[in-house]
Amino acid sequence: MADAPGGDDPEQGAKGWKPATRAVRGGLMRSQFGEISEAIFLTSGYAYDSAEQAEARMAGKEEGFVYSRYGSPTAEMLQQRLCLIEGAEACRVTGSGMGAISSAILAPLKAGDRVVAATALFGSCRWILANQMPKFGIEAVFVDGADMAAWEREIGKGCQLVLIESPANPLLDGVDIAAVAKLCKKAGALLVVDNVFATPVLQRPLELGADVIAYSATKHMDGQGRVLAGAILTTEKYMSEVYDPWLRHVGPACSPFNAWVVLKGLETMQLRVEAQSRTAARLADAIAAHPAVAAVRYPHRKDHPHYEIHKKQMKSGGTLLAMSLKGGQAEAFRFLNGLKIADICNNLGDTKTLACHPSTTTHRALSDAEQAAMGLDRSWVRVSVGLEDGDDLEADFLGALSAV
Repeated sequence: MADAPGGDDPEQGAKGWKPATRAVRGGLMRSQFGEISEAIFLTSGYAYDSAEQAEARMAGKEEGFVYSRYGSPTAEMLQQRLCLIEGAEACRVTGSGMGAISSAILAPLKAGDRVVAATALFGSCRWILANQMPKFGIEAVFVDGADMAAWEREIGKGCQLVLIESPANPLLDGVDIAAVAKLCKKAGALLVVDNVFATPVLQRPLELGADVIAYSATKHMDGQGRVLAGAILTTEKYMSEVYDPWLRHVGPACSPFNAWVVLKGLETMQLRVEAQSRTAARLADAIAAHPAVAAVRYPHRKDHPHYEIHKKQMKSGGTLLAMSLKGGQAEAFRFLNGLKIADICNNLGDTKTLACHPSTTTHRALSDAEQAAMGLDRSWVRVSVGLEDGDDLEADFLGALSAV
């Protein structure tokens, strides 16, 4: 297959492109047929010219594909494109976002290690830390993500890995990534950032000092509700020494078809995220004054408790918001059931507007005490704003609020 375009040195040429060009043409590899749309290589295995070549490929002495659990040409194009978009040295794609984040935190750790994490995390991430880590002899400690004194205290006690999510699911809490990164560097801890809510369009954790970024590519990268996928990005050295052995043997691989769908989704991600963010900001303002609403959380609204953090490290407020209904779960359910355009769905980052009740869906595996620790109660609704017309969405939400 041909290398990506970009002059005599394709890699250097691509690194000089603007973000929109990288999202459309980064990592492009064309076959001898000269296809414009990237090819899907739906194969589990690959043939070798000789037994000697098979031995060399499997030993890593010769470049080439050996098995789609290890990688495929389609997945490789996606990985190269994500590296260019994110500014990372290495990327590996997985079969789901949780395949990426679980690998990102489990592969580097061993019995006796200690993890410090923000209290506000996606429910499954918190479940892994609280319920699975102790089985492996790994201690997990949670701190208020906005409390720098708590970060300094717990990281200073010694730890091997720090996990943060900013904005965090579901109430869009903020963590000062650069400040936590400095503490991690001092302690020799690995900083892993789940950047799924912000996307690389709005926030660049590696530039803020993160060591590893994890994504659910199911969300904004596909962005159209079609496939599951995940991604891990870090240095080439750390990828080859720590993550590659784990990924190859444990096997959370991304299928070539799913990789191709995400690859095509990246072409429009910036356009979608920017448009959805504008509508989300408008919708947050429109519903904030409604008498049925107790509170609204949107990263770039000044009444967000972590506004200054988000304003510093995000280009805009993003595509998600959260709202608390004064009547608790009963009114939250009535609001959700009253929506005519938006769908009730626990996914996010879609072109369609989606709303859910986190306490009974995305975070239902957590106890009431664990939910309360992150400020979550049964009054909250999380909204992922899509590409529908802003006038229609505003009318839909205000109509549903008026019916509660």
